[in-house]
Amino acid sequence: MSSATSPLDLARIPRHVAIIMDGNGRWAKQRNRPRLFGHKAGVESVQRVVEVAREIGVEVLTLYAFSSENWNRPVTEVAGLMSFLKSYLQTELAKMLHNNIRLTCIGEQERLPIEVQEVLQKAMTATAANTQLTLNLALSYGARSELTRAMKKIALACHSEEISINDISEELISASLDTADLGDPDLLIRTGGEARLSNFLLWQASYSEIFFTETMWPDFREAAFLQAIADFQQRERRFGKISEQLLDIEKI
Repeated sequence: MSSATSPLDLARIPRHVAIIMDGNGRWAKQRNRPRLFGHKAGVESVQRVVEVAREIGVEVLTLYAFSSENWNRPVTEVAGLMSFLKSYLQTELAKMLHNNIRLTCIGEQERLPIEVQEVLQKAMTATAANTQLTLNLALSYGARSELTRAMKKIALACHSEEISINDISEELISASLDTADLGDPDLLIRTGGEARLSNFLLWQASYSEIFFTETMWPDFREAAFLQAIADFQQRERRFGKISEQLLDIEKI
């Protein structure tokens, strides 16, 4: 364990961390470079954050890599992002296998280019048995679309009489989402200075601690990630209770 992690309470590391990786384009613009220059720099931040998350014991790391709305960006930028994604999956596979990292994906994968789908599926299959960290990429993902698909799934189950309307619960809805086997994020980080969820994990983030930072994603490296974890550890997660109730629970 590196000395950089020493201030953290390793017994209170968030199990699931989700990140909205924002600011690549603005970071590039500040340097008078094209937007893809910022996205390329952002890939290195992904590599660094994945490594430190694994090192400190995060179990699930969900990265908002490409939203369903991002398809509306200029064709050249979308093509560049897909190229970076394909290259990342190809070059990082050996490292994921070596570091016991499982790759998963949420979102409408069928909208991705065929060659990206193939590389993505190959990486997910190859790493399926890994257990130290689950790296979950949100690709062509939008929370409203996810919820719509979940509602359709539940409606079909009702129509076929597999379940009754009385079986519909929060637990059933959660189990019908893309993240069914991942659990809800304990901590949601957004870089780049914006303070909104941007259609990301709207159901799952109901009780997430949210950390907003001005740091652009290409500058968000190990120290910035550890700062967000340290901030999380200073928070009191009450889930509707009061502090005294939490103290009583801790005494049991």
